[in-house]
Amino acid sequence: MKGVYSAPGDYIHFKSQVPLHKIPIGTKQWRYYDFGPKVVPPLICLPGTAGTADVYYKQIMSLSMKGYRVISVDIPCVWNHQEWIQSFEKFLDAIDVHHIHLYGTSLGGFLAQLFAQHRPRRVKSLILSNTFLETSRFSAAMRWAPIVGWAPSFLLKRYILTGIHDGPQEPFIADSVDFVVSQVETLSRDDLASRLAFPVDNASVGPLLLSDSLITIMDTNDYSSIPQELKDQLGERYPAARRAYLKTGGDFPFLSRPDEVNLHLQLHLRRVGVEAKPDLVRTIPKDGSGGSPGKENDEKKDHDDQPNGHGGNPESTSKESQSPPAPESSEYHGLYDQLLSSAKVISIGREDSTLMKDQLILATGVLLQLTWEFFIFSLLPIYVCSLYITENNVWKFRKLV
Repeated sequence: MKGVYSAPGDYIHFKSQVPLHKIPIGTKQWRYYDFGPKVVPPLICLPGTAGTADVYYKQIMSLSMKGYRVISVDIPCVWNHQEWIQSFEKFLDAIDVHHIHLYGTSLGGFLAQLFAQHRPRRVKSLILSNTFLETSRFSAAMRWAPIVGWAPSFLLKRYILTGIHDGPQEPFIADSVDFVVSQVETLSRDDLASRLAFPVDNASVGPLLLSDSLITIMDTNDYSSIPQELKDQLGERYPAARRAYLKTGGDFPFLSRPDEVNLHLQLHLRRVGVEAKPDLVRTIPKDGSGGSPGKENDEKKDHDDQPNGHGGNPESTSKESQSPPAPESSEYHGLYDQLLSSAKVISIGREDSTLMKDQLILATGVLLQLTWEFFIFSLLPIYVCSLYITENNVWKFRKLV
């Protein structure tokens, strides 16, 4: 898909305005977006196996403009659940965040529950979407799990993508699939292998100290890669949790149904006591520079606003600034409308000629990949067998001579 897929206009606009942070913590490299007033307890978004920090860009754009702080992270290269818990806790310490609200989809929802189980003091609430409680079903279905760490990149990508629903889809759902596929192409072989190692680690979520009233379960009713049986088990585990059902949306409702998902996220945050700070929303001028600090914020600095001594990406750090003076309500809504309208203008559909060119390049790439796979799995064994037969005949001939 690289070089073929055309990114949505609102995503291009998002990338031009919101910095991507990269910080090394031990041997792990963490990539994340952090946007919104620092005084607000953050909503941290955890993606699924095929996701990256970028897949939640619509939630970052919408909720941050409403006064919420949203952090979207990449799952780093960790190989088991205990390593994930320790690494994620070090990440939170590095960015100086203590109490969090977790939103996880698919594998991200499973990891969110594990962290809430083992670090209950840090997790204040959960939003779980199309996720599960235990991984035994996945480990049983993946017979080649012992060699996942040595599998080539194209096989790992193919295995991940086969889990995404295929067939006729409405445009918004098809666009969400295309976007996620483009993100899978950016993942390294180690990233892919480590994410597939999670479901075959044969772990399960134990009882949580978190009350069911602080949990929201948000599922799609059309289809997803998570079997309905596993989603039913999740509902049985948290019988008093708030339910939010989306009629359609597929595997990635945060991309295909962003308005509905953002509404449920906002309702959840209000219900668990997170107070938005729209008066502290940083302005986003067209030149991409951040707003200047105001006197009010100079007097009321939060601990999370202080510079971090653990190190981070210098470029993204330089783009951040203290929160600006409180804008008027009309200015805030005007900014939000301007952000969305400019994104819509950019996201005009492709020309027919571009589509034909893209399809031709895609078809060529698929043909080359199929040819390579055919050679590996068909011709190579024949070649090895012929070498064996030839060597055997030569040995017999020399014996006779």
